[in-house]
Amino acid sequence: MQDVLVIGAGPAGLSLVAALAEAGLAVQGLALNDPAQPWPNTYGIWVDELEDLGLAQFLEHRWKDCVVHVNGGELPLHREYGLLDRDRLQTHWLAQGNQHQVIWHQGKACRVEHFPTHTQITTEAGDTLTARLVVDATGHRAALVQRPEASEVAFQAAYGIVGRFSKPPTDPQQMVFMDFRDDYLPPSDRQEPPTFLYAMDLGDDVYFVEETSLAHHPAIAMETLKQRLYQRLHHRGIEVKDIHHVEQCLFPMNQPLPDFTQRVVGFGGAASMVHPASGYMVGALLRRGPGLANAIAAALSSPQTTSAQAARQAWEALWPAERVRKHYLYLFGLENLMAFDAPQLHQFFAAFFSLPTDDWAGFLADSMTLPEVVLAMIGLFGRAPNPVRLGLMRSVFSHGHLLGRTLMS
Repeated sequence: MQDVLVIGAGPAGLSLVAALAEAGLAVQGLALNDPAQPWPNTYGIWVDELEDLGLAQFLEHRWKDCVVHVNGGELPLHREYGLLDRDRLQTHWLAQGNQHQVIWHQGKACRVEHFPTHTQITTEAGDTLTARLVVDATGHRAALVQRPEASEVAFQAAYGIVGRFSKPPTDPQQMVFMDFRDDYLPPSDRQEPPTFLYAMDLGDDVYFVEETSLAHHPAIAMETLKQRLYQRLHHRGIEVKDIHHVEQCLFPMNQPLPDFTQRVVGFGGAASMVHPASGYMVGALLRRGPGLANAIAAALSSPQTTSAQAARQAWEALWPAERVRKHYLYLFGLENLMAFDAPQLHQFFAAFFSLPTDDWAGFLADSMTLPEVVLAMIGLFGRAPNPVRLGLMRSVFSHGHLLGRTLMS
């Protein structure tokens, strides 16, 4: 019997497998495909987040010139952004696992049975895998983790292209974090839910451009995002000359938190770790994975620890009370963002990125304490123009229950 079985081989699964193995546990993995199969999506992250973790060597690109565009003008961010080298990071985590004799199985988990000392997973092919603890890292459509039903889930959606263009879609060596300008749209379309451009100069005349919906219920259609991307480029006199890769992303921003009493532990999207107000998760995986691995190792260090006790300690390490309270505060922020019309949204982001860098950076990364987040939001309210303040005050009445959960959870 292994100590831990991790289901899933995306960034969440591989990073946790490596962390668990480094913590001295006997680990096995279960994935639908070969865990070495390349990941399809790009992953951006702020360079200082990786430097703090000692992982800056896994950056493929870095940009010091990072900007946000709103209708009121350009906002320089004065913070370095990076693009992860997916292949190197994936290879690194697989090598760490191999070094510690991690065993990988291929298949789909279809049945789970719990016993006092272990959990048994049966795959679609009829194979059985046994471990003292099972972790589900299969994303927001979790294989095993249970969560309450949600009636109105907001999705972040994006359609992007890596390729060559008739002229550069960004300034040289620039990263456009958000371009919310809507001058390319006919007036009637500006009443529709706003989207923004996320763009990078990848060098050698290759660029990544992606039209993104921050959050909306229901999800903005991929065809709409594709159409807007081409409209935006055409308005600036840019034609797509050569497409190297097309990227499509769709994931929920406000899935309910899982049931923390269940015996299968979640990680990543399966554990609702997406930041509700920004869509960030990769930094959270890198920061919180080692802590979760150490908590699991401590729980399993005693042969007398039952699987239920180990799961409970793991959930408590991943979702301590303060992080749960912050989660509801971020959900309140998400509801505000979705309620703002386009002019309010432009004003909001102009005020948000005028905050001290530590404040807006900490908010996006979920690296601040709850009191620090509250102080940052009070600072934002003080800087925001009246239309944004009015929207925030209205939201207190319409979504005050989320603030209540922040205080009472």
